[in-house]
Amino acid sequence: MGKTVNKKLKLGFGVLKSCPYNRNSIVRDQSLLKTGKTTYKKLKGSQNLRQRLVLSTLASTPFLIEEIRAEDTWPGLRPHEVSLLRLIEKVCDDCIVEINETGTKLKYKPGMVMGGKNLVHDCGVSRSIGYFLEPLILLALFAKKPLSIRLKGITNDSKDPCVDTFRSTTLPMLKRFGVPSEGLELKIESRGAPPHGGGEVILTVPTVEKLTAVNWLDEGMVKRIRGVTFSARVSSQFENAMIRSARGIFNRLLPDVHIFTDHKAGPQAGKHSLSHKEMAFHGRSPGYGISLVAETTSGCFISSDTAVSYAQLGEVGEIEDEEKKALTPPEDVGEQIASFLLEQIEQGGVVDLTHQGLLFLLCALSEPDVSKVRIGKLSPYGIETLKSIREFLGLKFSINQDPSTGTLIFLGMGCGYKNVSRKIS
Repeated sequence: MGKTVNKKLKLGFGVLKSCPYNRNSIVRDQSLLKTGKTTYKKLKGSQNLRQRLVLSTLASTPFLIEEIRAEDTWPGLRPHEVSLLRLIEKVCDDCIVEINETGTKLKYKPGMVMGGKNLVHDCGVSRSIGYFLEPLILLALFAKKPLSIRLKGITNDSKDPCVDTFRSTTLPMLKRFGVPSEGLELKIESRGAPPHGGGEVILTVPTVEKLTAVNWLDEGMVKRIRGVTFSARVSSQFENAMIRSARGIFNRLLPDVHIFTDHKAGPQAGKHSLSHKEMAFHGRSPGYGISLVAETTSGCFISSDTAVSYAQLGEVGEIEDEEKKALTPPEDVGEQIASFLLEQIEQGGVVDLTHQGLLFLLCALSEPDVSKVRIGKLSPYGIETLKSIREFLGLKFSINQDPSTGTLIFLGMGCGYKNVSRKIS
């Protein structure tokens, strides 16, 4: 973790010229540090690292983060954060990543987003693939070449959106902002549950010259519910139990409910090894879960998902203790996630809480026109994303309550970001 990786920066500031918001904010910002010829934005703490890396890369704004979990028992960057940095190095050219020995200080100097074909990245097992997908997709849209990458690790857990949700909800949402359907795909090759993972997906993302602003206020009415259950190294009856309990709630409200099953066995069910640490689980990573999405008459997709498994490696607590814990019964899992989806729908908005941060980022990076969208209550992740947008792009947005529905109307001007590297190519 203390290893320092240096790469020569050649084209790191090529994008900055096309974004006047970034250049002006650099001149005015008092929290900047000059090191030689490079000006670094000074930040503190571990929060919002994904958004900071995305916005720093696109705005060509180097940053220095200090005091990363400095007071924690285990200070510094976590394994999944280091893995994210390595992933960004793979899709970018000439970026510089420097981490001190304790991991409490990170210096990042962005390069040019290149994209590329047939890339491979192991995401590790401290966070799922869903943690990496959002920042990767945002960067890939503005790459020089379309991206095709194989990601390895955990496909379904209870922390991050599962790969099924990205396929059914996130990708359709991108099309609202002018991202073409052709070349936009997430293919699930195999499943991997905590603690040992072993799942694989293939992500392909096309490039765009710019994102279009949206006027997205109509939530519509829910017309159908779709979903998928998965099970790995457990009986397929677990999936049937989740479906029965979920349908027991939905069928009272609407008839068009279809939930598919995806039972995996053998190599497609994740890792099956017998190392010393894994003996507590008999070399297995059993897991099961469900992803649901409600489609409305206006083309909105509201999702919820969860997965049940043993704790991921690196979590607080010993593996031996986790083995003794009973996993949540599949009947309860189906009922809980169906109820949560209904709560998300009741709150209103054109996206669910999970996608709120991505929605704000897409609006901020869109053409210099006003985006107007309806959301439910502000999520903590959404609030932190707005702070990061203000830090790097200098943009402020208006959020007002609609008295007739209780929902919030988000109003803001995009920074007019353009993919300069795509034009050059």
